[in-house]
Amino acid sequence: MIHIEDVEIAKKAREFAHSPYSNFRVGVALRCKNGKVYMGSNVENHGIQGICGERTAFVKALSEGEREFESIIITGAPNGEEPTNECMPCGYCRQFMSEFVDKDFIIGIYDNGKINEYTIDDLLPHSFKL
Repeated sequence: MIHIEDVEIAKKAREFAHSPYSNFRVGVALRCKNGKVYMGSNVENHGIQGICGERTAFVKALSEGEREFESIIITGAPNGEEPTNECMPCGYCRQFMSEFVDKDFIIGIYDNGKINEYTIDDLLPHSFKL
């Protein structure tokens, strides 16, 4: 289940997005099983090497030694608008997350004041595994 305070953290993370090309700001809050929360936002550049907010949060957490994750809440909308559009993680982020989470990991999507919850298996039922 998504912690309601994580929605506000994800909205705050949107303020740090760098999206001059798409004008679409994404902010996320990744909650670890130990209760620590990592923010992430999308970062675009001139080339194709931009990074999504979901992967930003995971990389921050992983680089600090975190390995057990509970949930992530994703907020996204065009710059200047409240996050009211359903902003699903891209396929690359889904596959990336699947490497590090249990099948019951919750992905929350903030949509018009409500939170839609999915598991990683809901969004990526046939993930690639070696």
